Amino acid sequence: MAASTHIFQAPKGMRDFFPEDMAVRRHLERAWRSASIRHGFDEINGPTFEHLDLFTIKSGDAIVSELFSFQRSGGDTDYALRAEFTPTLARMAAAKGRSLPTPTKWFAIPDLFRAERPQKGRLREHRQWNVDILGVAGPEADAEVIAVAVAALRGLGLGPSDIQVRISHRGAAASMLSALGVDDAGMTTAFALIDRKEKLPPDIFAEQAAELGLDAADIAKLDDMVGTRISAEHSPSTIATTHGIPIESVSDLEALSAELNRRGLLPFCEWDLGIVRGLAYYTGTVWEIHDTGGTFRAIAGGGRYDHLVERFGGPAIPACGFGMGDVVLALLLKDRGLLDHDEAMLPRPDVFVLSSGQDAAEAMLVPLATALRDTGLHVRHTWKATRNIGKQFKEASNCHARLAVVLGDEVGSGSAVVKDLDAGEQFDLPLRDLSTWIARRLAGGVPPA
Repeated sequence: MAASTHIFQAPKGMRDFFPEDMAVRRHLERAWRSASIRHGFDEINGPTFEHLDLFTIKSGDAIVSELFSFQRSGGDTDYALRAEFTPTLARMAAAKGRSLPTPTKWFAIPDLFRAERPQKGRLREHRQWNVDILGVAGPEADAEVIAVAVAALRGLGLGPSDIQVRISHRGAAASMLSALGVDDAGMTTAFALIDRKEKLPPDIFAEQAAELGLDAADIAKLDDMVGTRISAEHSPSTIATTHGIPIESVSDLEALSAELNRRGLLPFCEWDLGIVRGLAYYTGTVWEIHDTGGTFRAIAGGGRYDHLVERFGGPAIPACGFGMGDVVLALLLKDRGLLDHDEAMLPRPDVFVLSSGQDAAEAMLVPLATALRDTGLHVRHTWKATRNIGKQFKEASNCHARLAVVLGDEVGSGSAVVKDLDAGEQFDLPLRDLSTWIARRLAGGVPPA
């Protein structure tokens, strides 16, 4: 059979992950998982695809065009690759019902899929970190999930000069819109418009705002309201008085402010009524994390969804959470110079074993590597035909090995040369003591040669 001349590529909007790319992905996942566990969250996951109506129940039939949906051959049941994890979480919570502990603190790192046109920072496949608290109605839960998100980003090297958590409240935003004359029937459309504002040309935004019944003066006020951000180190009442909306509409944000202050998070946050989160299931506090330069899409987004589990057949359970994707986050970290050396993020070998090529050294090479691996060490050796020591040292350096074990003439007398490639120090050691010495050296000790 003739070889194909066609060059196959990954499907558009999907990604190949070579070792350096996987190292970046694992770097992000370590930060996510570490922050989750430190804050007392337990890891869960669910199926890669769900029944299609799991998504339409929450978002309506219009969501189908955004999903990779299918039927099993010969079957009559519709399925869809998961585009978000929250419906799965709500289904799992509903299945547990009243047996869920209070609080239930879950996190997941699933792959998600969207049948949409790929754009910068938004692909057809991505990995997303989801963190949720169920069973707690108070602001301490909202503050806790924000704290987890910020902790992970800080662990990746980002600070208040790089990121800001922009916090709003659906009730406060509704009060703002009501003050401009938007009625209850138009509220969902108005939220969707505000959610898209930063992506719309000003004339299109004004045109669609006019369809809500707003005149030019009201459109100008709306534009000013959703474009104003106030540091969270100021009271949320400031945003109410600034925009002329009832103080009671920001009472939840006042309580949240105190919780954020207890966690030292106010420098990372700001109040912004332009954040409404377009999804209709949000019920109260909503927030997004953005880079301070405004260069990228939102890094994360979340809020409170107190009725979602009930919609999936479960009990009424208050809940809040967020999702953070890997695509935009990786772009921001690269932009900040925090992912400049992808190769250096690959796992470092503990030991690289070199052979001089002599019979005794060659006979010892694989058994020694095997014995060291059996002690739990990451061990490599050259696969090249050459036994040029200089080239082998270069290979050890290229893979960032910590130690090099050189098998040469000394093997005949039961010893080997060990070189600490970081410190530049060299030692002659008995082969019988090698594994113990290496373990102590890697643990930070400086044993005698």
